Amino acid sequence: MNPRLALVLIAAAAAALSSCATSQQAAADNSPAVQARNAAILSEPRGDWFIGRRYFTQKCRYWGYLRKPGQLWDSSRLVVMDESRGTLNPDRVPESPSDASRAHGFDHNAEYRVWGSFSNRTCYDPNADLELPIFIPKRFELISERPGFLFSPRDRYDPRYLPAREAPNRTEAKR
Repeated sequence: MNPRLALVLIAAAAAALSSCATSQQAAADNSPAVQARNAAILSEPRGDWFIGRRYFTQKCRYWGYLRKPGQLWDSSRLVVMDESRGTLNPDRVPESPSDASRAHGFDHNAEYRVWGSFSNRTCYDPNADLELPIFIPKRFELISERPGFLFSPRDRYDPRYLPAREAPNRTEAKR
């Protein structure tokens, strides 16, 4: 085997294993920060909306995570937004602007109140290799541009990689 190819394969395997470890750590995270955040979520006012957290990953077409008010982020779902009915995502800007203006994904980790409904359909995101639920938004309202961590304060974000917690859901893992 080509030594360069072997190095690339070893690096890829190490990255995959470390992302699995991060997801396992996050699942077991019961730190005071997580407990305080969960208590705040459980006391949220209920309503006919969702709480959405934008999660941007380069080249992927999912929007981010949605949960009902009062439900913890562990129960949230990674979704694709259906903009065909007229409501555009808040970051609907060019992916590569020609000037210094904002680019697609500028609102990574922003938290929104989102009105709309699930379509009961799914779509395939080939770059993420995930079959995801489709959500039809009617309105977005920014709650916070910097709401803090999503699943665990130990999570590390890299815009080039799929969220570690989604790795087991890839279609390859289902085969």
